[in-house]
Amino acid sequence: MATRWGICSAGKISQDFAVALKTLPAADHQVVAVAARKLEDAQEFATKHGASRAFGSYEELARDPDVDVVYVGVIHPYHLKTCLLFINAKKNVLCEKPLAMNAKEVKEILDAAKRNNVFLMEAVWTRFFPASEEIRRLLARGEVGEVKVVRSEFAVPLMHVPRAVQKELGGGAMLDVGIYCLQFTSMVYHGEKPESIQATGVCFESGVDETVVVTLKYPGSRLAVFTCSAGVQLPNEAVIAGTKGTIKVPYPMWCPTSLVMNGKETQYPLPEPSMPLNFLNSTGMRYEAEEVRQCLLKGLKESTIMSHTDSLLLAEVEDEVRRQVGVVYTQDCQ
Repeated sequence: MATRWGICSAGKISQDFAVALKTLPAADHQVVAVAARKLEDAQEFATKHGASRAFGSYEELARDPDVDVVYVGVIHPYHLKTCLLFINAKKNVLCEKPLAMNAKEVKEILDAAKRNNVFLMEAVWTRFFPASEEIRRLLARGEVGEVKVVRSEFAVPLMHVPRAVQKELGGGAMLDVGIYCLQFTSMVYHGEKPESIQATGVCFESGVDETVVVTLKYPGSRLAVFTCSAGVQLPNEAVIAGTKGTIKVPYPMWCPTSLVMNGKETQYPLPEPSMPLNFLNSTGMRYEAEEVRQCLLKGLKESTIMSHTDSLLLAEVEDEVRRQVGVVYTQDCQ
């Protein structure tokens, strides 16, 4: 039986998620309903993506008995309120990253999911790419020896994008693009907590971080360093360096389609989209969607690849980075 998806918000990322679902068998995944703040937006989305129902409020979607899981694609200042709405209605949830604005909010969402006995996952889509699976296999087999350094960067000029620079919209490089570098580091180091976090950065006039450089030290003399920016363009690659070799993740490291293992390149192509995408390589969201389906079929409440503990650790490190750089959101003061 197909996993029946409800889509919360008719924005760009939700559009791409619906296109990604179309690359999977219709017998496995179906978009059955969509909700937006304006009914006409939901209706337009439903027509475009073949959903049978469109709602002009999120509450109506939460009450829909034919929805197995809700994809939450609203901007992150609204993640807490929106996730709680669906979780308290006993809906399984796949929520866009970052899961929430800070660790306090993340804990609230995780506690609600446990209390209501529903599945919840942060949509860190990169983790489920075939290239990411291969990285985990190579590391498990010890192909690079003991990992000593993880280096990554994600920097792209986003000054023209309001949600990237405005504080009330959850702007800032760390939560928008830095999370990709942090999740990559955390994946390589098996979700370990860093011993120390050193962050330095510069902010936009709005008070959110424009560019941040972070150094993480892990037990056993292991390091990670990453740069994230919403002000400039960088090559946006990643490298894992060990005592026996290196794995390079070429551009685009946040949605990778190739790996270079000790100089040998392997391609991991994505399916072609059936309609134009808003963002690069968005058909790769198919892999996180399939992970959700497999977890639901097994009766799991979280994914082992992107667990609740993983989400909390990301939020805790993000909080500390922001503290050191001097970025404070309204949500931090509540």
